[in-house]
Amino acid sequence: MSETHRLNIFHTYAAGFSLARKLNRQHHFYLGPTNSGKTYHALNALTKAKSGVYLAPLRLLAMEVRDSLVKAGVPCNLITGEERVFMEGAQHTASTIEMMHSKRTVDVAVIDEIQMLQDPDRGQAWTTALVGVPAKQVFICGSNAVTHLCTRALDSLQEPYEISYLERKTPLVMQEDSLCGAHYNKPTLMKQLQKGDAMIAFSRKDVLTLSARFRHWGYSVASIYGALSPEVRRHESERFLSGDADILVATDAIGMGLNLPIRRVIFASTHKYDGIASRLLNATEVRQIAGRAGRYGVYETGYVNVLEDDEQIHIEHMLTADDTAQITHLPIAMQLTDLQSIASKLHTNRIAECIAYLNERLRAEDSLCALTHASAQYTQALIVDEIAPNMAFIDKYALTCAPLSIQVSIEKDYFTQCTESIDANKPHPLPVTPRWLDGSDSKYLEQAEIISQHISLYAWLSYKFPSIFTARTQIPALREKVSSYTQKALLTQKGYGSTTKEVDLNLKM
Repeated sequence: MSETHRLNIFHTYAAGFSLARKLNRQHHFYLGPTNSGKTYHALNALTKAKSGVYLAPLRLLAMEVRDSLVKAGVPCNLITGEERVFMEGAQHTASTIEMMHSKRTVDVAVIDEIQMLQDPDRGQAWTTALVGVPAKQVFICGSNAVTHLCTRALDSLQEPYEISYLERKTPLVMQEDSLCGAHYNKPTLMKQLQKGDAMIAFSRKDVLTLSARFRHWGYSVASIYGALSPEVRRHESERFLSGDADILVATDAIGMGLNLPIRRVIFASTHKYDGIASRLLNATEVRQIAGRAGRYGVYETGYVNVLEDDEQIHIEHMLTADDTAQITHLPIAMQLTDLQSIASKLHTNRIAECIAYLNERLRAEDSLCALTHASAQYTQALIVDEIAPNMAFIDKYALTCAPLSIQVSIEKDYFTQCTESIDANKPHPLPVTPRWLDGSDSKYLEQAEIISQHISLYAWLSYKFPSIFTARTQIPALREKVSSYTQKALLTQKGYGSTTKEVDLNLKM
């Protein structure tokens, strides 16, 4: 197969972003580890531009950049899947990367955390931004993990680029002695903790358990993990930033853009569960997390440590290993037009059937891009087809793109209820407000997190189906109520007795 033929898929995909193709875009890569100032340089260019867009990996980061631009005197809109906040006269927008607008030209675009291209679930959004953002100057920030793929794509598009490699502004040092020595020990750990430490665990259960324990030991603690809403994560970040919390206990959620005054990062484990099995942390993960230590302007040096001696070898190796991504193709998402074409060809309205067809039969080889294997999208499609077989295909497609963890039964159930309301053309109410939200009993923390996730889905759906999800104006008040309860519950929750490591150690004894 000739190289020209193998590029047909990529160029057909790229041609779909007609405005970007007309602009003769100039690309500027700022690549380097955390605490190297790469995003700082790009945001300076964004602030000075007459118009621009910041494309964030997280809603929380979009909110932070919007606030920083406004503080600098630059009016800025905020657009995420859940909200649209517009400022009068604003020519700048901070948005989550999935909400990129491909039909409005701006002077400057900032694509943050480009290494997320290798994310199996969301990587296609970074491909869309790289190929399709309609900006005259595009600033691409992140680690060096996927540079080879990005430059191959830009070379193919004949769009110029320059690359700046930045170094850390503060040294990052792996401490010689682990916190507990040869064997993990709670009393030893208690003596080793210090103000400015960030303990990184890889599950909600472990974060809550360690947070409760450290409070019992006399430390004030901030907690951050994925199930918390962006508002609560921001509140917890500010508690640590202000010094109200001595220690931060968090999942690897802190590895993506959060600038916190961390002196030392401590890995509570060198393994994480990736949805299939427990595996060792890879080089990109270790560098993104460990690199949060030693914030420039706060500490002269950042430190990294682990709990046991035998864990040092892996972390030390990952800090120096090549973290070039193993992926060989840019991930691209299934487009509505592609699925509609398949539906016409197969004479079907079942969107799951069309997704399966594309997955199994149209994976034509291309030297630059490959269709994302959309397992979550397919699962959501099966549900939509079963509940609403006659729903308009375009509406089915919107529901397959809804942001939720479909593998979590409670989220799946709520998604099902929402789909039933759309099919019946019946207004869907906001999640029920239980009485305990007005109290302070921390035993309902998990239920509050679930309500928060339901609110997020409701907010997203309110922009897709406004005649069904009609209570959008009531969302901020409900979100504030749930966030307030969650913040209080985090300060009093009791944890789960033992961490994953402690359970494993007891089983081995």
